[in-house]
Amino acid sequence: MTESNTRFVAADPSQPATNNIWEPVVINKAQMSAEAERLLSRDVADPIERQVRIVHPKACARGLGLAPGIEVRLSVLKPGERTKPYRHNATEVGFCIEGEGRVTVQNEDRKFERYDVWNIPSWSRVVYENPSRKQAVWLTYSNAPLLRLLNVHLVENEKTTGIVKQDQEAVSGHGDTCVKVRDLFQIPGDETWLMSYERLINPPNVESMSHLWRWSKVKAELDTLTALGSAYRGRRLYLLYNPMTGRTNGTTPSFFATMTVRPPNIIDRPHRHASAAINYYFSGAGYSRVAGKHYEWAAGDLMLSAPGWAIHNHASHDQGPVYELTIQDQPFHIWQESLLWQESLAKPPALLGAQPGFQTNREELMPS
Repeated sequence: MTESNTRFVAADPSQPATNNIWEPVVINKAQMSAEAERLLSRDVADPIERQVRIVHPKACARGLGLAPGIEVRLSVLKPGERTKPYRHNATEVGFCIEGEGRVTVQNEDRKFERYDVWNIPSWSRVVYENPSRKQAVWLTYSNAPLLRLLNVHLVENEKTTGIVKQDQEAVSGHGDTCVKVRDLFQIPGDETWLMSYERLINPPNVESMSHLWRWSKVKAELDTLTALGSAYRGRRLYLLYNPMTGRTNGTTPSFFATMTVRPPNIIDRPHRHASAAINYYFSGAGYSRVAGKHYEWAAGDLMLSAPGWAIHNHASHDQGPVYELTIQDQPFHIWQESLLWQESLAKPPALLGAQPGFQTNREELMPS
């Protein structure tokens, strides 16, 4: 019998881990615009090649994320360009930052405009098109880095597998789960449960649909939160909620996308959480303090604003309201029961999703 090259390494789970917290980074508007122009100048065989990953300096060659588990891609299309279809097992959020375009997913065409947000469910055939007369620019946030680190990021396109079928055809024959007697049952006289193999490989279906949140409609609701004064203990935001994520409060199973408004001269309380956050500021200006360091940002900047478990807070300057999109991997952490969150540094953290969370004073301050 041949011995393997595996090792036995000393372990003491009671000792604190040494976490390598990634430094916040700000990618400013000028850098983003220059890269978009470079992509537009390229001669490409397929317009889908007009995109790049925005990679953190500490990212490994396999993950290539802006945060350890969050990929951010910058994509552009010239007028009239259309990508070839592809699909993969990552879930994604799209956000238009310039121009307009169209995304076809799950056999449905959705036109998007500046600051609109949409989600792409896993294993869905995707095509992007720019039917306008101006360039289209958007950001895509994906959980692909995590899948690559697990060696299970799977992609199909016309070159590799000849994907031509629509989503509905691809999943034909997969109906609701047929639960049979004793497929799922409690052991008699015990509090534990057992599940059959048949149920294990055919779990109940939860339909994952694509949605598009229009900025014009979201902004109308968001602006009502400006009535909350400086006494408000919370953040003025709305989650772009996808009902299939249920209790994990997501836009996709991995991420939430929130839209925030910050009136002038608003300073958040310092807090921290296990999830990482990436902000795109598209109006106004302000600053963040993260792990004791000061970072300025303005409209058009993209920022890794909250590495996991780093103490941070954000503030707006006085020249007008700030609007921002925040992508955070909170739903992923809720599912794996790792979302420690410390809303006030004077109080202990809570394990959100497994323990009661925090309260604000919104009801006291919001006009009826």
